[in-house]
Amino acid sequence: MTYAQFWHRYLCAHSRPLTRRLHYLGTALALLCLLAFAATLDWPWLVAAPLIGYGFAWSSHALVEGNRPETFGHPVWSLASDVRMLALALGGRLRPHLDAAGVE
Repeated sequence: MTYAQFWHRYLCAHSRPLTRRLHYLGTALALLCLLAFAATLDWPWLVAAPLIGYGFAWSSHALVEGNRPETFGHPVWSLASDVRMLALALGGRLRPHLDAAGVE
């Protein structure tokens, strides 16, 4: 599978707006934890980053989307896609990607 194929699959696995919103929140908070760690070198921030990020993401898959997170099959591509999806959403450029994947 290429990354382009994975990206399509990733977007389909995040078809509900609430799933995406919970991912945005988890990803943003995880990135803030990493920034806090970089600023303070206080290791609990480093531990908190994946717990918070994956906590929001995996909960959304279990409770909202009702599917299995892509993290388990492709952890690096999944993490990159979480950040990519957030960046595209913040820039108002996610909709064409969702449309191409057939996602509402």
